[in-house]
Amino acid sequence: MTVIPASAELVRNAAEAAGLSIHVVEVPGTARTAQEAADSVGSTVGQIVKSLVFRGRDSAKPYLLLVSGDNRVNEKAVARDIGEALERPDAAYVREVTGFAIGGIPPLGHAQPMAIYMDEDLLAKDEIWAAAGTPRCVFATNPQALREATGATVICVKG
Repeated sequence: MTVIPASAELVRNAAEAAGLSIHVVEVPGTARTAQEAADSVGSTVGQIVKSLVFRGRDSAKPYLLLVSGDNRVNEKAVARDIGEALERPDAAYVREVTGFAIGGIPPLGHAQPMAIYMDEDLLAKDEIWAAAGTPRCVFATNPQALREATGATVICVKG
């Protein structure tokens, strides 16, 4: 059995607690960007889940957006769905609310609970890949299974 980093183990345990069985893969390079991740696992960029943290401008609440690697977030459109204007927080805030550094943020297993929204385009894929707590660890899953495990609300992120 391959030993994985402690943060990836935390993600695997959180996934299993949410009813999602995952196999964490450590890639040879890094998977900090959607393109790097796709190259590392042999998938398309659209199959990569970007876990993006935003902060509510008024509430300061964290929001996690699970976005297809092909897509850019239209913050105004997403804000309409969420009901609050959004801002991009700094890396310290992201680490505080997720427990993970940017580049390895997983879709679940965070330090603080937060509302999670999922890009509807991910549901059109048979298999998607997400970060597992480090820039070198990822896991594959079915998008519907990930949605159920995270309790994500499905939205259009493109506007």
